[in-house]
Amino acid sequence: MPSVSASPRPADSFAALRFESFRWWAAASIAANLGSRALAVVIGFQVYAVTHSTLALGLLGLVEAIPALGLALLGGHFADRRDRRRIVLVTRAVSVFTAAGMALASGLPAAGALPVLYALVFVAGIARGFGDPASSALETQLVPSAAFVNAAAWMATAWQGSAIIGPALGGVLFELVGGRTYWLVAGFFALSTLAAAFTRPPVAPLTPVARTEAEPMWASISAGLRFVRADGAILGSMALDLFAVLFGGVVALLPVFAADILHVGARGLGLLLAAPSVGALAVMLFSTRRPPARGAGRLLLTAVAGFGVSIIVFALSRNLWLSTLALGFSGAFDGFSVIIRRSILRLRTPNHLRGRVAAVSLVFIGSSNEIGAFESGVAATLLGAVPSVWLGGLATLVVVAVTAWRAPQLRELDLTQAVE
Repeated sequence: MPSVSASPRPADSFAALRFESFRWWAAASIAANLGSRALAVVIGFQVYAVTHSTLALGLLGLVEAIPALGLALLGGHFADRRDRRRIVLVTRAVSVFTAAGMALASGLPAAGALPVLYALVFVAGIARGFGDPASSALETQLVPSAAFVNAAAWMATAWQGSAIIGPALGGVLFELVGGRTYWLVAGFFALSTLAAAFTRPPVAPLTPVARTEAEPMWASISAGLRFVRADGAILGSMALDLFAVLFGGVVALLPVFAADILHVGARGLGLLLAAPSVGALAVMLFSTRRPPARGAGRLLLTAVAGFGVSIIVFALSRNLWLSTLALGFSGAFDGFSVIIRRSILRLRTPNHLRGRVAAVSLVFIGSSNEIGAFESGVAATLLGAVPSVWLGGLATLVVVAVTAWRAPQLRELDLTQAVE
């Protein structure tokens, strides 16, 4: 295995994959995401089959989001004080046991199964609150900084690929074997835990113990918040993602467009849902060969603006193929955005703060996803589906313009030196 201090060739598409620890970590991440994506489909199907209530589905997401987001900053604090790999192993093991518990609970009568399922989802949310910041910070210890952008591209590709396969696999198996699909989910989490156990970070993870132990918990969390606030590139990239998803997110309304506007039914809905993922995956694979490093700040702003334009085109389209193409471009632009934002976060954050800064990023992302879906529903109710979507795309363009004006540090950012 090459030494972690070695600099991979600038044009090396497999720079990050040449490090054994990163390969194990990529495998662990793929298995975990396959499990979590399949789990979301299975538990959603089961809860709705029992309750026939959309409110019950909304509560399901809320039960996981509250501990995951509420504990993220605390999780970031511990990720910068403790062994990140150990935190990941413990939280992944918790995921194994919660999935196994869901498999056992699915055999109970409906009235008894639901409270157990909700309780296990809450426990899984607690594990996420501690595990996600440690996981994000650990990734930067596996390759040298020269390979960070390439690593971000590969991890985004792995995430997107498993995000496509996981739900399909979970849905098919649930139709065949019902609640026993939870055992497959537990198996994915177990494989992820095993692969994470073989991940041996060669880069020192922490600041000296005397410094971290002497720092009070709130002071430690505040240090991460102050760092994000002081760095215009990091704060600007987080704000772009937050508001782009908040205003421009359209996934929650796709069933409305498929049924009432495009009149394409369930098959058309499947095509619409797949289009952003296909576009994102294509861009992420391309980025492993041509990393978006030169003029990264301008590229990020352009990508988010392109996302906004794509959403406007989708809103105004009345043709399935044009709508699908617009959503594909929205996914492609979002793919560029994901890679650049991950690279900015890793390259501009010192190692001893990476857990806390990752936690802030996770709160931004989680809030935008949860609140964005809610905003889409409220806006569509008040304005109608089509106006709410094109106005959201227009709002995204306004956010890009304001960010470019107010965050010159992001606008002028270049990551070329980081990959050379």
